[in-house]
Amino acid sequence: MTQLREELIARCVRAREAAHRLAPVGRAVKDRALGEVASLLVAQSDAIVRANAEDVAEARAAGLDEAMLDRLALDAVRVRAIAEAVREVAALDDPVGAVVGMKRRPNGLRVGQVRIPLGVVAMIYEARPNVTVDAAALCLKSGNAVLLRGGKEARRSNELFGELVREGLERAGLPADAVQIVPPLGREETKILLGLAGYIDLLIPRGGEGLIRFAVEHARVPVVQHYKGVCHLYVDDEADLDMALALVANGKLSRPGVCNALECLLVHEGVAAALLPRVAALAIEGLELRGDARTCELAAGAKAATDDDYGHEFLAKILAVKVVSGLDGALEHIRRYGSHHTEAICTRRYDRAQRFLREVDASCVAVNASTRFNDGGMLGLGAEIGISTTKLHAYGPMGLESLTALKWIVEGDGQVR
Repeated sequence: MTQLREELIARCVRAREAAHRLAPVGRAVKDRALGEVASLLVAQSDAIVRANAEDVAEARAAGLDEAMLDRLALDAVRVRAIAEAVREVAALDDPVGAVVGMKRRPNGLRVGQVRIPLGVVAMIYEARPNVTVDAAALCLKSGNAVLLRGGKEARRSNELFGELVREGLERAGLPADAVQIVPPLGREETKILLGLAGYIDLLIPRGGEGLIRFAVEHARVPVVQHYKGVCHLYVDDEADLDMALALVANGKLSRPGVCNALECLLVHEGVAAALLPRVAALAIEGLELRGDARTCELAAGAKAATDDDYGHEFLAKILAVKVVSGLDGALEHIRRYGSHHTEAICTRRYDRAQRFLREVDASCVAVNASTRFNDGGMLGLGAEIGISTTKLHAYGPMGLESLTALKWIVEGDGQVR
């Protein structure tokens, strides 16, 4: 353990030096590096898919569940999407050096704030190899170095992604140690990484609830928290039911294993008889409903929900359903069972939509749109390094600005206090 601690500290020291060199670099150079990374990803797509196929085969043999296998798997289309996300990050404004709120004080001083990099970011994550590239691109653009400790199930994919990103950095004349792939570690070994206060400025865990709670419990550095995504859709009695059905199908069935997938449907009692049989028909696509007594009456094949089904993140083709008396009932259910991730309403009523937007406490609240839009790319961030469901220091998908801090600047002409 002592040797591992020394090795991790050495990595952090190299990352800190790389971050120091990266912080003053202008946008043009960083964007050139990102362009090189995107080109390398496309050029090496076949090799990436082959390496990933080995990871998937090994993970399937080890009994990894289908939701995790979906997050792990890459094909040529997903690799192109990862490369495109890198290009989208390059196209975004550089947050570093942006001045915010410059004002003149009565004594003549000009005061304001300027965005600066955080320094060294560490990520621990499971299954999703695309996180390796997304995190590297966002940290590079925001002037940060990053240590990436992926899970053992994606070891080959992450190693190859790391090599390509580092090559892109070097082609642009930037320090390769700004992006470092930390080999998969067991829980006891990971505790060492979590305890490196003074070396790591921010820790971002991405994965299942168990991983997040483990990180929060053992970290001695600031941690971004995102325990789970229990996302609700409330269908109002004045909703377009064709739209509502489309939102259910997209939210639950497009990718059931992701954190912005729909997990609970709340239906106004006035439209339950018209909507729920149509939702039940989605069983032909493999959807299983677990509902209250009224749902079981109206939706053929629905199973009786237990208390544990509400507030549960299924990450599968399972949807909890509850019939409610109106907006107040939906809001109360979300307050009790929501996870501050994503909540949506389907309604034609402007006043109810606005009340939902005001009163629901979640990192993303949507009106007449799928929960699946709570994603950095979909919200215009290019990519995301994670989703925070707590309010310090970010709330929701974390893009470039979330990877910077604000320092105060003061300009005067000799003022003294």
